[in-house]
Amino acid sequence: MVVVGDGEGIVGNGLGKAREVTEAISKGVDDAKKNLMQVPLINDTIPHEVFGKFGAGKVVIKPASAGTGIIAGGAMRAVLESAGINNVLCKSLGSANPHNVIKATLQGLGQLRDPLTVAKHRNIELKKVFNG
Repeated sequence: MVVVGDGEGIVGNGLGKAREVTEAISKGVDDAKKNLMQVPLINDTIPHEVFGKFGAGKVVIKPASAGTGIIAGGAMRAVLESAGINNVLCKSLGSANPHNVIKATLQGLGQLRDPLTVAKHRNIELKKVFNG
């Protein structure tokens, strides 16, 4: 399992299998480049709280204030660092299997919407997205 990202909001994962480790990694990187997704960032954190689920793996990802850092464990930390998210609070629930945690994290990040997109879909002003 390989996670790639540019550190500026683009991240993807891939799986590579081979007899040699280096060959498996290169196959995984090629697969990950085909599965890239955009993650909206606001001041090095996410716009809102999300819940991701894949199989028995569940994750909760919450935005955090500047200076908090990445409060996440193992596989989830690698995904968030690759995406360029620097301030976030996370909790992994259920399965600790890295494959499920990575896919649940990416599924949660896929639910993120930036405030401009939300305002456009609702046909309201940006102020009303925050103030009701």
